[in-house]
Amino acid sequence: MKDISEQLLGSLNEFLAFARGRLNDPELAADAVQESLLKALRSSGQIRNEENVKAWFYRILRRTIVDLYRRNDAHRRAFERLRQELEGQPTQEEERVLCACMDRLIPAMKPEYAALLRRVDLNGEDAEPVATSLGITRNNLTVRLHRARQQLRQQLEQTCRLCAKHGCLDCHCDETSKERN
Repeated sequence: MKDISEQLLGSLNEFLAFARGRLNDPELAADAVQESLLKALRSSGQIRNEENVKAWFYRILRRTIVDLYRRNDAHRRAFERLRQELEGQPTQEEERVLCACMDRLIPAMKPEYAALLRRVDLNGEDAEPVATSLGITRNNLTVRLHRARQQLRQQLEQTCRLCAKHGCLDCHCDETSKERN
């Protein structure tokens, strides 16, 4: 074991250079080498040929680097989901299951309310430019949006009944209205 640790420590700079070349972050590379050294020392009993210590360690280091990439990718995806949720933007799955009733009910609303909902809520336009284009203040736009959303909610409750009160996601209004007829 002492011979293995001496060989590994003797090649430490090589290992660091290898990790830096693949991670582009000196601190992350140092962490990868350190983590790999710990793994190597814990499993040093598995090595059969003392002459292949460096090759054996490079395999451990490569696996550690791949694991880091996987973890970072998973963190990136989780962060993106959280960002979308916090910004109020629906995820792709949420967009897929949004109630189809909205497409039928918005055109039945007051035209100015329908236009606001399309621009701000469905198309994601910022409120300030929308208010400017309409020649109204942002506060006035906020009031109009509130009223438009209230009108839509009332129409959803009348049309969809209970599912509207539970978020109107993945509802079966069409099936329910066919059953009633």
